[in-house]
Amino acid sequence: MSERSFRQSMHLRWHRIWLPRLRRRALFLVGGVVVGIAALVMAFVADFAIDTFAHWQRQWPYMPLLVTPLGFAGLSWLTKRYFDGAQGSGIPQVIAARQLNDLKRKGGLVSPVLAVAKMALLAAGLFAGASAGREGPTVQVGASIMYWLGRFAPHRQPGLLLAGGAAGVAAAFNAPLAGVVFGIEEMSRSFELRTSGLVLGTVIVAGLVPLAVVGDYTYFGRSDIALSVVSEWIWIVPITALCGLAGGAFSRLLIAFTDGLPGRAGRWIAANPVLFAAGCGLGVALCGVLTQGSVFGTSAEHAKAIMAGEGAPIAFGPLKFLATLLTSVSGIPGGIFSPSLAVGAGIAELFADIAPVPIAALTIVCMAAYLAAVLQAPITAFVIVTEMTGNHALIFPVMLGALIASFTSKLVCREGVYHALAKRLLARGEKAPQ
Repeated sequence: MSERSFRQSMHLRWHRIWLPRLRRRALFLVGGVVVGIAALVMAFVADFAIDTFAHWQRQWPYMPLLVTPLGFAGLSWLTKRYFDGAQGSGIPQVIAARQLNDLKRKGGLVSPVLAVAKMALLAAGLFAGASAGREGPTVQVGASIMYWLGRFAPHRQPGLLLAGGAAGVAAAFNAPLAGVVFGIEEMSRSFELRTSGLVLGTVIVAGLVPLAVVGDYTYFGRSDIALSVVSEWIWIVPITALCGLAGGAFSRLLIAFTDGLPGRAGRWIAANPVLFAAGCGLGVALCGVLTQGSVFGTSAEHAKAIMAGEGAPIAFGPLKFLATLLTSVSGIPGGIFSPSLAVGAGIAELFADIAPVPIAALTIVCMAAYLAAVLQAPITAFVIVTEMTGNHALIFPVMLGALIASFTSKLVCREGVYHALAKRLLARGEKAPQ
């Protein structure tokens, strides 16, 4: 081969093979940085909204009875009228979008407009007292960012939505391993060898952004508590089974409202979504007033207090369950990750004086169990709670609790809530007029 032919061959190889590969890798890494920044912004805004509402509520204890119903009604109308696709946590939208080939339909579930709207509407909901979290919405925002960046690639890139969603979880919780596991178990339910390295790289970069800004931290602080007595282990079985039934009931009810209740009640809700949202807001406000405001927002601080043995208001767990359900069925944007962890902590509080188990250990196990029951993704729940508490001494009890809860949840609801809602989004699109 002549020198000229060799140069031409290398030139073609560079442009056809190596340059596209470099662009692809750069796309995922840049996307990780952007998703990390977006997650950080959402965290700051969400915390500010929650703190501001809590301050107002302390000044005027009955303010939520007016503000929360009006806020829910306005957000329901605004979301349905202008930002359809931004409802709820956003994770079902990402799961559904990954299964679509129609770019128009996919863009209706993940897009820059929805990402911005999701961030703004979530903040507004927290300002109004919604029992919601930011982690699920961060998944939709992350996937939307990656989907938009994919437009700058020369060819369609597989794994963008998966990488964006997984990076969103990692950055939101400061839990990179949880992001990877969530992407495999919950979003894809398979291991995609072609994109595994790129997804991992995106998750790492997204996780490094908040780490660089706020430093290393665990969501619920660090705990070294352990279970060393057999009698303590025995109590884990019935309590986590109860967590499983509660989580299954939550999923079953949320899916039922999404499908539409039967009879006159279902027809009225379908015809009056804004009034229904206002009624949900009033229910959340009543739960908040009865618990001195503890069920508003994520309730993460109250979960920490329970873990520390400081207790919680009476009926915190059941009323947090109800407030989160009402927020979720109202149609306003908001996630269920953090609220679910708080419900799990509330269930632990119910047994604090009965079970001879250290309250910190029981809280950690119940948080993982209830989350596993709602998602029916025990590995994701176990990894997330372990990373969020920094506790490795409870690995086996937490794993056992997550497995038991996931199994008992299936007795009430056959499928995890995210995948069930994603199927309904896909079915709704198929029935829509073309």
